Amino acid sequence: MTVSMQIPGGAALPAWLPKNARLYLRHIEEGLSLRAIARDEGCHASTIMRKVRAFENRRDDPLVDEALTRLGRLVFGSGATVVQTQSQTEEGACPMTAPIRHASPKIVDQATLEREARRILRRLCEFGAVLAVAGELDKAAVLKGTVRTAVVDREVAEAFALKDWIAVKSVGRVTTYQITQAGRAALKRLLAEEQAARNAGLGDAANPFADQHRDVEDHELTDDQTGQPRRVRINLSESPLAILARRKDKDGRPFLSPDLVAAGERLREDFELAQIGPRVAQNWDRFLTAGDRGSFGSADALGGSSRARDRVAAALRDLGPGLGDVVLRCCCFLEGLEAVEKRMGWSARSGKIVLRIALQRLKRHYEETYGCQSPLIG
Repeated sequence: MTVSMQIPGGAALPAWLPKNARLYLRHIEEGLSLRAIARDEGCHASTIMRKVRAFENRRDDPLVDEALTRLGRLVFGSGATVVQTQSQTEEGACPMTAPIRHASPKIVDQATLEREARRILRRLCEFGAVLAVAGELDKAAVLKGTVRTAVVDREVAEAFALKDWIAVKSVGRVTTYQITQAGRAALKRLLAEEQAARNAGLGDAANPFADQHRDVEDHELTDDQTGQPRRVRINLSESPLAILARRKDKDGRPFLSPDLVAAGERLREDFELAQIGPRVAQNWDRFLTAGDRGSFGSADALGGSSRARDRVAAALRDLGPGLGDVVLRCCCFLEGLEAVEKRMGWSARSGKIVLRIALQRLKRHYEETYGCQSPLIG
């Protein structure tokens, strides 16, 4: 004789669940046709079919498969029947039979997911760190070599996999996962939101979704007037040149043409090559308006690539004061145009015009010196 136990259902799909996963569950677990879902979504049935198939292929991932099974059981009641023998119900579990592991009747809420993401994803960003998930264990562990650095509930790890924050690295008795680019971006966004909550009412409003694409770093420069060091925060993922290149003039054309942007990036590439060594941006302060535009000194003292340093020196000498300053600050130091205008004593919104003139002159310098082809690096 057998007794059936029905796990309670009726839960709602969590707000954090990706849209494609919702579509997949509605089709597979709820039993709606692709055309019915397409009518609800206002798109073609073939679009829904591609999304459903794409998520079906992800079920090779053990955590994704478990997460979808868990949601199907709790929300739609699918596969929720657990069978026990009469002897097990009357006398307890059979000593010769291992207990059957079932997904726990719990769905991770948004607050828990975000809190655990800030803790676990930060650990996974460390070099060599992986998330290990083993067989019937209800916990997953972050390992760095043989050292366990964090532990997280299995259902939280499943949510990470559903949101594509982690991806399978190796499969076996113990499946390991590593953080993805989407996971790194999500961590940046969550940390920015946390910082914005702490600094509520102080300074400018934060934009966490923009912060997730930024790679902010503090650089130390020397002030031209006081000679004292000052710290500047820059976004390594995007230069002021790239931001200005997206703007349009009154005729609808890009304010900076692609060849001008390429000239500025070429200067920045040489600048970065020349910074290989213990000393960084301070090496170039002598080329600013308030400094001496003389020789660089020995390569051993300054470090970096001597050829790249010579190319930057030649370009700045050709541009001269003013034009050389603006390209150095905007293209190499990644300072914003407003900061450059203030430091140079220029009127507002004049910096972009000077920068375009400087880039035109820089482009001509490269063409006259090296021809149409970029010089080989190294």
